[in-house]
Amino acid sequence: MVLRTFGWSFAVTALGLAFAAWQWGWEAFGIVLILSVLEISLSFDNAVVNAGILKKMNAFWQKFFLTIGILIAVFGMRLVFPVLIVAISAEVGPVEAVQLALDEPRRYEDLVTDAHPAIAAFGGMFLLMIFLDFIFEDRDIKWLGRLERPLARLGKIDMLAVCVALIVLLATAMTFATHAHVSTGHADKSATVLLSGVAGLITYLVVGGLSGYFEDRLEAEEEHEREEKAGAEGRPVSAVALAGKAAFFLFLYLEVLDASFSFDGVIGAFAITNHIFWMALGLGIGAMYVRSLTVYLVRQGTLDDYVYLEHGAHYAIGALATILLITIQHQISEIITGLIGVVLIAASFLASVRRNKALAASEVGEAEPDEKAEVPSRA
Repeated sequence: MVLRTFGWSFAVTALGLAFAAWQWGWEAFGIVLILSVLEISLSFDNAVVNAGILKKMNAFWQKFFLTIGILIAVFGMRLVFPVLIVAISAEVGPVEAVQLALDEPRRYEDLVTDAHPAIAAFGGMFLLMIFLDFIFEDRDIKWLGRLERPLARLGKIDMLAVCVALIVLLATAMTFATHAHVSTGHADKSATVLLSGVAGLITYLVVGGLSGYFEDRLEAEEEHEREEKAGAEGRPVSAVALAGKAAFFLFLYLEVLDASFSFDGVIGAFAITNHIFWMALGLGIGAMYVRSLTVYLVRQGTLDDYVYLEHGAHYAIGALATILLITIQHQISEIITGLIGVVLIAASFLASVRRNKALAASEVGEAEPDEKAEVPSRA
């Protein structure tokens, strides 16, 4: 099971590292390996959230996500995206941007860094909306009950998540404007932060809204069909995995989500190297493992067995969204970013294990009196 799921990831790792060592030497080998580990550590929570969405799709769309989707994730976000940032910032063509990355890596890094406020605002708002929609929803299973119960009650207020996100964005833009004015005497980037944040919010609302609309409509149709079949056959009929337009918009949602998660990895990679192809290779290898881990979680039913994992992943998303917004004006180490996600996921996993043990113990305790009652008396 593990080899079948992670086989392509292992193969890409071996080929990628071998190619880096052959083409550029052992220094490239080490840096590509470090970047791969960086991407995996930063995106583990991405795999958990992806699994929660991917399990709703049918087999065709799951395979589509793992084939076409991985091409978008590896080549689109890890290679093309940094080039497009530089092309737009420097007002040059994509070919000239690649040439700039090869000939003037410092200049290339400066251009990407200069575009970071817009990137962080877009990705931070998109991820913040995912987190807010999760914590404001009333769920049967709660991990941090004292926190989640009052938030669920507040979530009954219409559009609360959007209002909170806009308040956060406005505060971020105003703080950035004040900081920029004090530091440089002008605040031209604050408008960019505000517009990029609004674009991230709109992207979430459009893609998430469309996927939710088609998902609800498909589920209503399937529920009607199940009721008819149940009435005719006299037994319940299981749910059908999402397909068609619903699965398509969920696929788009997953790709935008993956893009938002990859922002910190792409930007953080510049702390390690300026070489565009080393970055693409290392981050691409890491992205392969994130995809494989997503499939593993779906096929193993891990989210159903460890019910708090999804909670931990969404809290990690909230932390990442906060970090992205803070990095608009303050630098935060990628080690801290990665560790926060790992700690939250690990805590939710351990809490799930304790919950499963407690449920098993209670079931045994309830069964013992019944078993004793069935034993005949020797008197």
